[in-house]
Amino acid sequence: MRASDRAYASLLDEIQRGILPPGTVLGEVEQATRLGVSRTPLREALGRLAADGLVAQQSARVTVVTDVDAGDIRELFEVRRALEETAARLAAERGDAGAFAELADAFARAGLDGGQDALDDYYALISLFDAQLDAAVANDYLTAALRTVRTHLVRVRRLARDNPPRLAASVAEHRLIAAAIAHRDADLAAHATHVHLHNALANILTAVEGASTGSATDRPQKGAA
Repeated sequence: MRASDRAYASLLDEIQRGILPPGTVLGEVEQATRLGVSRTPLREALGRLAADGLVAQQSARVTVVTDVDAGDIRELFEVRRALEETAARLAAERGDAGAFAELADAFARAGLDGGQDALDDYYALISLFDAQLDAAVANDYLTAALRTVRTHLVRVRRLARDNPPRLAASVAEHRLIAAAIAHRDADLAAHATHVHLHNALANILTAVEGASTGSATDRPQKGAA
C-alpha cells in the first residue's frame, strides 16, 4: 500500500470513529510524524479527505476536520434517499434472490443484546448488505455515488448507537428490504427503503438537536453564578 493510501485510510478511520472529532486541526508535521509518512503523501491524503468533504483547508497550512450539523445531515439524506431507493428497485430486478433471502434470514436472527460485539456484528451485516446491493445494481456510476454517501454516513450513524429501540427497528427494516428484493418486489423494496431512511433521519436529527440543546443548557448563562 502506498504511503498516501495508508495515511488516507488511517485518517479516514479516525475521523469516522470520532477519534479526530470536528474542529480538530491536522498539522502536517504532527500528522506526518504520527502516521510515519513524509509530508508529500500526507498532503495527498489530506487532499483526498478534502475532496470527500471530511476536512477543510482554512489556510495554506491549517486543515481541520469538518463539522456535521443538522443541515448537512438533511442534505446527505436527500441524496441517500434518491440513490438507495433506486438501488433497491434495481436490485429487486437484477439481484441474486437467494443471496438477499439469506440476508433477510440473517437480519431476522440478528440480536443486539450482546453489547459492543453484537453491535459490531450488526454493522458488519449492514456492510454485507451494502456490498450485495452494489453487486446487484451493477452500475458503476450509482455505486460510486453510494460509496461517497456511505463515507459520510459512518460518522452520522454513530449518533444513533445509543438508541437501542431505534437499532432494533432498523434491523426489522433491513430485513423487510432484503426480503422484498428476494421476492422481486421492486415497489415494496423502494417503499421499505423510503420508510427506513425516514425513520433513520428523524432519529439522528433528534439526537443531534438533543445534544445541541444539552450543550447550550450546560453553558453558564449571562449573569448566572
